[in-house]
Amino acid sequence: MPKKYHIHTSSVQNRLPKIIKSGVIAWEEGCLKCARCVKKECVYKVYEKRGLDGESMVDSTDTMCMDCFRCVQNCPNRLIQKGINPLYRDMGDEYWTPDIISNIWFQAETGRIPVSGAGYGGPFSGPGFDSMWTDMSEIVRPTRDGIHGREYISTTVDIGRKPMYLEFGDDGSLLTPIPPLVEIPLPVIFDLLPFSPPGDNIPQSLIAGARSINTYVIMKWSYLKEKGISPLQNIIPFLDGNTDDIEEGVIKSIPIIEIPDRGEPVSVQNRLNEINPQLVVMIRVELAPGIEEKACDLTKKGAHTLHLCADEFGNEQAEKPLFIKDRVRSVHGTLVEKGIRDQVTLLASGGIAMAEHMAKLIICGADCVAVDIPLLVAMECRICRRCKEGLSCPAKLETVEPQWGGKRITNLMGGWHNQLLEVLGAMGMREVRRLRGEMGRAMFFEDLEREVFSNLGQRGQG
Repeated sequence: MPKKYHIHTSSVQNRLPKIIKSGVIAWEEGCLKCARCVKKECVYKVYEKRGLDGESMVDSTDTMCMDCFRCVQNCPNRLIQKGINPLYRDMGDEYWTPDIISNIWFQAETGRIPVSGAGYGGPFSGPGFDSMWTDMSEIVRPTRDGIHGREYISTTVDIGRKPMYLEFGDDGSLLTPIPPLVEIPLPVIFDLLPFSPPGDNIPQSLIAGARSINTYVIMKWSYLKEKGISPLQNIIPFLDGNTDDIEEGVIKSIPIIEIPDRGEPVSVQNRLNEINPQLVVMIRVELAPGIEEKACDLTKKGAHTLHLCADEFGNEQAEKPLFIKDRVRSVHGTLVEKGIRDQVTLLASGGIAMAEHMAKLIICGADCVAVDIPLLVAMECRICRRCKEGLSCPAKLETVEPQWGGKRITNLMGGWHNQLLEVLGAMGMREVRRLRGEMGRAMFFEDLEREVFSNLGQRGQG
C-alpha cells in the first residue's frame, strides 16, 4: 500500500480586514448612560479595540465581532443591532455567492473544513449542483474515517489513455504497448484563470501551490516562453499558438501538455508523441451540444485525455445551455454505451466552487477536475471582475507574495482533500477511482421529479 497522502496545512493570516456577513449598528441617540455599558462587557473586547481602517473605510467592529449577540440582547434600550454587511452582500454574483466566497476564505486561512454546529444551512434543491444529492449510507460506521487515519482511503487518479486489455507472448513478455500515464495524488489540477490582475505574482502563487500538493497547473505556453519560466515542474503548458512554437527539447522534458481542439488534435497528439513517447496529451474541448459524438470520435482515434470545459458559471456554449454535471454525465454515459469509456481520461472544469462539486462531477463521470476561480478567492479575490475591464483590484491581488499565495492555495486544497475523504468514507469507498460514474450512489432532482409526477393527470393508469 502506498504511503498515505496528506496535505500539510497551517494558519495563514489574511492581508486585508475580513468582510463578515453581519455588521454592528450602534445608535448613540437614546443612550441611558448605564453605569456598566454592555460594550464594556464584550467578551472579545471588540469595542475597546475599535478602530477604523482609513484605506478601506471599514469599522473594526465589523471584522472582530464573533456574533455572540450578547450586546444586542443586553442593551436595555435596544440601541445595538446586527445587520447584513453591505460589503458582504455585494460580493460575487448569483452563482459565486458571498457564502461560497466566505467559506473559501475560511479554508484558505485555516486549512479546515467549514463545519457548522447548526447543521447544513444550504438549499436542498435548486439549479446546478444543488439538484444532486449524494448517498452517505455508510456514515454510521466509525471505521470509515480517512481523515483521522483509522483507514486508508486513496485519492490518487491517473491521467492518460488506458489499454482495454493486455496481451502477452508465449514467453510471458508484454506485447501490448502501454500508453503514457501521469499519476496525481488528488483529483484536482489548476486551470487557466478566466480573469486575473496583471503581473507575475498570481501565476507564481499558482505554481507554488501546485508544487506544494504535487499536482499540476495549466499555463499558456506563450506566457511561459515570454517569462522564461524553467524548469516546467508541475506545469502543464497549453499550446495557445502554433504547435511549432514549442521546442523539441521542452517537449522531451515535460510529462504532460494540453492542446486546443482545433483542426486534427489527435494528429497533433501523435506528432508530439513521436518526439516524446512518454508525453500525456490533453485535448481542451469546449462543452456544447453534440459533444458526445465528438468525444467518441476523439477517443476512437486514440485521444489520451479530454478536458471538457464549461464557462465560469458551469454552463456550456449554447442558447439554452446544459449545466456541466448534466453534460459530463451524458458524455460519460455515451462512452460507456460505446464500450470505450475506460480508454480515455475525462477532465472537467467550469463552475467548480466547492469541494462537494468536485465529488459530484466525479460521480457524474469525470476522472478528475480542474479548478480556477477558487484559487483566486483563496488569495482574497472578491469576484468583482474589475480586472477584466482593466480597473484596479480592490484586494490588490497583483501585490500578493507568491509564498503567501501558495500557502493559501495549499490550505484550500487541504480542506477539499479532507472533504473528499469524508465523502468517500461515508460511501464506504476506499479509493476515489471507484467513485467515477457511481451514479447509483447519487440522486438527481430532475430524475426524481420525472418519476414521481410523470403519470399525474393520465387517466386509466394505476
